[in-house]
Amino acid sequence: MLALGRGAGLIEMPNGDRLRVGMLAPISWRVPPRHYGPWERVVSILTEGLAVRGVDVTLFATADSVTRARLHAVAPRGYSEDASIDVKVVEGLHIAAAFERAGDFDLIHNQFDFLPLTYSRLVRTPVVTTIHGFSSERIVPVFRAYNDIGHYVAISDADRHPGLRYAATIHHGIPLEEFTLRGRPGSYLLYFGRIHPDKGAKEAVQLARRCDLPLVLAGIIHDEPYFAEHIQPFLDGEQIRYVGSVGPVERDALLGGALALVHLINFAEPFGLSVVEAMATGTPVIARPLGSMPEVIDEGVTGFLVEDVDRAVDAVRLVRTLDRRSVRARAALRFSSDRMVEDYLRLYQRVVRR
Repeated sequence: MLALGRGAGLIEMPNGDRLRVGMLAPISWRVPPRHYGPWERVVSILTEGLAVRGVDVTLFATADSVTRARLHAVAPRGYSEDASIDVKVVEGLHIAAAFERAGDFDLIHNQFDFLPLTYSRLVRTPVVTTIHGFSSERIVPVFRAYNDIGHYVAISDADRHPGLRYAATIHHGIPLEEFTLRGRPGSYLLYFGRIHPDKGAKEAVQLARRCDLPLVLAGIIHDEPYFAEHIQPFLDGEQIRYVGSVGPVERDALLGGALALVHLINFAEPFGLSVVEAMATGTPVIARPLGSMPEVIDEGVTGFLVEDVDRAVDAVRLVRTLDRRSVRARAALRFSSDRMVEDYLRLYQRVVRR
C-alpha cells in the first residue's frame, strides 16, 4: 500500500521505493507560466506539491520550466511564446518522450489533453488523465476509445461528459500563500481572463458603465476583432483600463484590490482558476451560473450568481455586505493546493493498486 501523509512525508510503494510519476504537461507555455497558462499553472502546483511530499516526479515540460522535480524537455520554449516552433512536430516528440520512458514510472499523469491517450495501450504503465475541459465535442471519441483504461479526472462535476467514465472529480487547488487577504473592499471592478466572447469581457464593460465604477481588464487578447469592437472603444485610461496579462505579483494586487471579480461568462466554464484566486484574497465574485460556477461559488458567501447584467448591477450593491475574511476562509477550506495534492495521491494509490 502507498503511504500517504501531509507535509513532506514520503510516499512509498510496497517494496519501499518512492512512488514514481511521469507528469506530462502541455507545452503552450512554460511551467509555471510567466503570466497566462492555466493548465501549466495547475501542473506546476501539483508537481511541486508532490515533490515536497517525497514523490519521485519527472516533469515533461519546456526546457525553460522551473521545478524541484526532474525535468525532461524536448521543446526549448512554449510554442505560444516562440512562433518559430513547429507545434505538431514538438508536440509529437514531447509526448513520445514521456511514453518511451513509461517503464521508469509507476504511473503517467497526462495533463496534455486527448492526444497522449493514443499511446496508452502501447505501454503497461497506467495513465491518469486530467480533462481540463472539452474544446469541442469532436475530441470526445478519443476519450471514449480509452474509457476502459483512461482513469479520467474531471476538474468539476459540471464538466463530466455523460459518455465517459471517471475515476474522480478533483477541483483545482492554489497555493494560498501567494494571495494576500485584503479585509476591506476595493474601489474598482476587475475582469481577469482572456479577452474572448466566452469569458464575458463585453458584459464586464457594460456592468462597469451601468454602475459608474472603474473597471480593470487583465488578460491576453484571445480574439482581436472582439477586442477592437467591444473593448477598445471604451478604454479611456480612467474608468475602463486594460493592463494586459499580468504575472503573480501584479495578479495578487489586482485581485485583492478589487471590489469584486466580474465573471459574466457565456459558456460552461469547466472550473475557473481566477475565481478561486480572487476568493483567496477575500474578493467576492459575480458570475453567471454556467458550468462549474454554482459548484465553485457559495451563493451569498463568496459571491453571487446572476443571469444577466441587470441582475449583476444588483449584485454589485450587495458585495460590500460580504465578509471578505469569510470569503478567504471558504477558499482555503475548499481550494487549497494541499487538498488538491492529497486528492491526487489518493487517486494514484487506487490506480497503482490495480
